[in-house]
Order: sequence, then structure tokens, then C-alpha cells
Amino acid sequence: MKGYRALVAVGAIAAIGGGAFLIPAVAGTHDETHTVKFTAIAQKSANFSQTSFGQDEVDRNKTGKIIGFDVINGVFDPATHTARGRVAFSTKGGILYGSLRFSDGPVTRGRVTGGTGKFRGAEGTIYGKSLNQSGTRTAVTIKYHH
Repeated sequence: MKGYRALVAVGAIAAIGGGAFLIPAVAGTHDETHTVKFTAIAQKSANFSQTSFGQDEVDRNKTGKIIGFDVINGVFDPATHTARGRVAFSTKGGILYGSLRFSDGPVTRGRVTGGTGKFRGAEGTIYGKSLNQSGTRTAVTIKYHH
């Protein structure tokens, strides 16, 4: 489980260092892809049980400005040695929801599963890469469309 705790920072949708933050205005078409990039910085984490954990993160753009917050809730399966989780990323315009698949390495992948406000009906991908060994800083890239 300790190996996965470091990976939780990826979720930030937390899920991915210092990238730009871009959320273009939602266009009238449903095919336009939007990209959000930021660094998720872990604030607090807790193990709720031997197989359940949570973490909150502050999300900053490449200039260091806070552009949002995210929270991750995850579960570890000791039989398969895998972990998965859910993430909620709160930023200007709404909350984006996603599911995550953690790995033993520095990369976490996931899917955008919807949201509120301008993220309502969103679908897409989440990519996170740990920027340090402790797993407290994660470069996050979210690509979504409506």
C-alpha cells in the first residue's frame, strides 16, 4: 500500500511538472478537445483502512497560481496488488470527475467520467506522472470533450 500512497498524488486530476493550465471556453460543438495541465501538490493523506485511502491536493499552473483543488479516494486490492480510485477536480466553471488506475511506476492513467458546470457530460483521459520520489508533486494532463 505504501507504494500506492506515493502514486495517489498523480490522481489529482491529481491525477500530472509545472505545465500550463488551459480550459478553453466550451464551444458549441461536442467534438472539440480541451486540455488542462497543472501540477498537483499533495496536502494531506490518510489510510482509512488497510485497503482504503484518501488524499487532497492543491493544483497550480506553471506560474504557481492556484487554479483548483482535487481530492482522491482509492482502494487497494491485496489479491491482485492493484489500486484504483476516483478523483474530483474543482476549478473555475465546475467540478470534473474521473476514475484512476494506479501503477507501481511513476505514471497513473485514468478516464474523465463527467462533471458539473462546464464539465457536465465530459469524457476523456487523465495522465499523471510523479515529479518526485515521495510522490507529493505530480504533473497532470487532462484531455476532455463533451
